[in-house]
Amino acid sequence: MTESLVGFAAFLLLAFLRVPLWISMLFIGALGFAYKTNTTAALSMIGQLAYETSMSYTLSVVPLFVLMGNLVTRARLSEELYEAAYTFTGHLRGGLAMSTILACAGFSAICGSSLATAATMGKVAYPPMKRFGYKDGLAAGSVAAGGTLGILIPPSVLLVIYGILTEQNIGQLFAAGILPGIVATLCYLGAVLYSVWRDPDAGPPGERRTWGERLRALSQVWGVLLLFALVMGGLYSGVATPTECAGVGAGGAFLFALFRQGLSLRVLADVLIESGRTTAMIFAILIGAMIFANFINLTTMPAQLRDFVAGSGFPPIVVIVAILGIYILLGCVLESMSMVLLTVPLFYPLVQHLGFDLIWFGILVVCVTELSLITPPVGLNVFVLRAVLPQVPITTVFRGVMPFVGADIVRLAILVAFPAISLFLPRLMG
Repeated sequence: MTESLVGFAAFLLLAFLRVPLWISMLFIGALGFAYKTNTTAALSMIGQLAYETSMSYTLSVVPLFVLMGNLVTRARLSEELYEAAYTFTGHLRGGLAMSTILACAGFSAICGSSLATAATMGKVAYPPMKRFGYKDGLAAGSVAAGGTLGILIPPSVLLVIYGILTEQNIGQLFAAGILPGIVATLCYLGAVLYSVWRDPDAGPPGERRTWGERLRALSQVWGVLLLFALVMGGLYSGVATPTECAGVGAGGAFLFALFRQGLSLRVLADVLIESGRTTAMIFAILIGAMIFANFINLTTMPAQLRDFVAGSGFPPIVVIVAILGIYILLGCVLESMSMVLLTVPLFYPLVQHLGFDLIWFGILVVCVTELSLITPPVGLNVFVLRAVLPQVPITTVFRGVMPFVGADIVRLAILVAFPAISLFLPRLMG
C-alpha cells in the first residue's frame, strides 16, 4: 500500500512539474516495478509491453477512427450539420447555441474526438452567434461544452481504450454510449435554456427558416447518416468487428472527402501525418499507463482497497459515487485520456467485485471525464477554443461553460440512478 501511494504522489509531482504524462507514468511505473522485482524484469516488461501494444490487432481500431475523424473534418461536413440544426432552432432565443450543441452531437457521431469537434465547430458556429449579438460566454461555452460529446457518442477512442483495459466488448460499449449521448445533448440544451432565461440578452433569436429550407438543409447531411449507419450498423448487427467497421468508416470518409473535392494530395499528406502523430501520442500514453498499472498491481493496494470497501459496510452505490467524486477532482489536474488509463486498472476490479456491470461503469467513467475537458484549470476544450478564438478571454470561456458543468452533473446523476439507459441497447445485442 505504501509503495502505491508513493508512486501516485511521485507521478502527480512530475505532472505538476510539466513532465509529459506518458514519461511520468512510464518512469514511475518502471522504477516501482524494478523495486518490487528487479531491474532485468522491469526492462523485459517494458520491451514486451511496448511490442505487444504496438502490434495489437485490437488496438488497430484507434488509428482508423482517428483517420476517419480527420478525413471528416477536412470534408467540411461541420458546416452542413450546423446549417441543418440552425434551420430548426435558430429562430428561438438561444437557438444558435442550441444549433451548436446539435451540430456538435452530429459531428461527434463520425469524429470521435472532443478536441477536433470543439476546434472545428468553433470556426463554424462562433461567427454567426456573434453576428446576431450573442454574448461571448454563451457562444464560446456552448462550443466548448458541445465538443465534449466527442468522447461519448460513438465511435469513441476513449471507449475503445476502456474496453481494452477491462476486456469488455467494444461493440456493446459503443451501443451503450448512444442513449447517454442523447441524454447529454438534451441536458446541454437545457443549460442553454437556463442561460437565456437568466440573461435574455445572452442569446437573441435569429432568423426563422421555411420548411423548404429545412428539408434542403437536411438533405445535405446524408453523409453523416451514411457513415454512422455503416459503422454502428455493422457493430450492432454483429456483421463486422470493431476494427473492420473502423476500416469501413475510414474508407467511407476518404471517399466522401474525395467526392466533395476537399482532398488534394497535400491535404491527404497532412491528414495522414496528423493522424499518425495523434495515434503515436495515444499509444505512448497507453504504454506508459499500462507500465504504471503493472507496478500498482504488484503492490497490495488493489486487494487492500477491495477489502476495505467490503469491510466498511458502505452501500455499493455509495462507493460508485465516491469513485466518481475522485474522478471529478482528478479532472481538475489531469486530461481525460491519462485519467482513464491511470485509474481504470485500479477501480474496475473493485466495481466488478461489487457486482456492477462494467459496461455501465465505462459509460459513467467517460461521462465524468468529459467534465475534465471544460473544468478549470486544465479544461483542454477551453484552451483549444482559446487558440481558435484568441479574441475571447479564457476567463469568459470558463464562465460560459459553468451552466454546462451543472448539466453534466445532472446527466451523471441520471445515469447513476437509471443504469438501464446505458444497458438497454447492449442487452438487445445479447
